[in-house]
Amino acid sequence: MNRHWRAAVGTVLLLGCVVVVVAAAAATADRGRPAPAAKPRLFPAPAAKPRLLPAPYIVQSPIPFPQARKNQMRQYALANYGIDTWRMPHPHLIIWHYTDSATYSSVWNTFAQDVPDVEYHLLPQVCAHFVITTHGTIHQLVPLDIMCRQVVGLDYTSIGIENVGFSDQQVMGDARQYHAALTLTRWLRCRFDIPVKNVIGHNESLQSPYYRERIASLRGQTHSDFDHHDMDIVRAAVRRLPCRASR
Repeated sequence: MNRHWRAAVGTVLLLGCVVVVVAAAAATADRGRPAPAAKPRLFPAPAAKPRLLPAPYIVQSPIPFPQARKNQMRQYALANYGIDTWRMPHPHLIIWHYTDSATYSSVWNTFAQDVPDVEYHLLPQVCAHFVITTHGTIHQLVPLDIMCRQVVGLDYTSIGIENVGFSDQQVMGDARQYHAALTLTRWLRCRFDIPVKNVIGHNESLQSPYYRERIASLRGQTHSDFDHHDMDIVRAAVRRLPCRASR
């Protein structure tokens, strides 16, 4: 190795030693230096919403709803609403009724017999998703994603609640039944994000913006159960019921 190569190698080794020494010194300095402060958040993380309050106790009491009845519901929906399905993916209304009968069993038996209804002589038979007894027991008869024939013009987008009894006043004057109906309504409207104004009585059906009826002979048909005056009282009570648990 000539003197030029020896000089070059010596220079490289010297530079390498300098780099190592500088790196070691920097590492030592970093160990003694405090970590940089975290940058403050411009916006605080949003607080998690409390969970929805749970459903009230509901007894599952399904009526027979085989494919044949679903097909009838589909045909009815197509003829009356122009909708080719028996399904109800997202309801927009909760409708209160009274049964005009004295017992829960008579209501269940009527809804379960899939024969033409006594009023309009049409299939499928009328039904409601829930029936509440005078003892305040809530029975669910039909899944919530299936249309029930309960109100002309609104079946395609409404959940029906039948209260055993003969008048608005009887139902609203029965503390257990009325409380059960309010609690069920609170849970349903919160679950499906239904505004309180869309909790209506059967008697208010013709005023609903969702009303639609393609069959001329059925237009204008409604019943007397739960009129506007009484439903204003119901809606005020529902409005006071929270959807979520307080912190």
